[in-house]
Amino acid sequence: MMVGRGRPRSFDRDAALRRAMEVFWERGYEGTSLSDLTAAMGINSPSLYAAFGCKEALFREAVALYSEVEGAATNRAMSDEPTARRAVEAMLRGNVEGYAAPGKPSGCMIVLAATLGTPENERVRAYLAGCRRAALDALRRRLDRGVVEGDVPAGTDTAALAAFYTTVLQGLSLQARDGASREALQAIVDCAMAAWETLARPRAAV
Repeated sequence: MMVGRGRPRSFDRDAALRRAMEVFWERGYEGTSLSDLTAAMGINSPSLYAAFGCKEALFREAVALYSEVEGAATNRAMSDEPTARRAVEAMLRGNVEGYAAPGKPSGCMIVLAATLGTPENERVRAYLAGCRRAALDALRRRLDRGVVEGDVPAGTDTAALAAFYTTVLQGLSLQARDGASREALQAIVDCAMAAWETLARPRAAV
């Protein structure tokens, strides 16, 4: 008797992953149960495990999708803007538009989804911390490029400058989740950019 090859998947994997991303983004890793995921994705638990492996593996794929889709504003700012200052401002303002956009969860998934939790989920927290460090490193490299190209003064502490604007970005995410309006968030960016001339100069001159 011939053994069947199994039933093909009866769902759109990409669409299911996007729905899982939205649930994780809204509720966080530990706040999202398997039943939340299967309900949102329109599949049962065996199909979820067959397609994605486990909850953590699904979460990592969801983070990758988030980075690709929602991280587009940051990626464009880092690559397209002609000066480091304009790159930083475009990064902040572009993310504000995303954080406060209607029809999707507010704030940043990578900042909000797993800052605290049980010891059993330490790998997930470490994974997101690594994502955040990578973003910080990318911003510092853009500032270092500004030093080489002459639009950031030589001797500027680019590590501190990158850390400052990364902290602003992460704070914007939390403010957005707490209900701050787009206008309030953009006002924060105004303040942060007003500090540029003080911060982007040789350390001894500060």
